[in-house]
Amino acid sequence: MLHPIYSTVLGHPELIADHMANYGALVRQETHEASRSLIARLIAGVLAAVSAMLALGLIGVAVMLGVLHGSFHWVLAVVPGVAVLIALVSAYVASRPQEFHAFADLRAQIDADVRALHVAGENHGG
Repeated sequence: MLHPIYSTVLGHPELIADHMANYGALVRQETHEASRSLIARLIAGVLAAVSAMLALGLIGVAVMLGVLHGSFHWVLAVVPGVAVLIALVSAYVASRPQEFHAFADLRAQIDADVRALHVAGENHGG
């Protein structure tokens, strides 16, 4: 007598095909979720770096204009301040700790399938 998994494969191959197709869909879904989070953090990091460089340039221009005119105007502080604020917020978004639960559903499904195979094997052997 064959193990239950072999009799299922031989008797109902469409069930195995459906199961594998569902695994493929689960992998695609979890890959999409993981890549979306990674791309968002990457964009925030690039925005933080560009904003920081822009802020440094604007601060230099503000200092030069302030020295050239011999006076201080509030715009000389606000414009670079906005770039610094954008850089700080973007850096926070890019570097905040985030729990990585990618492929947790896939691992749980594989574990459930392995347990089901063990139970089927025990029932078959006993």
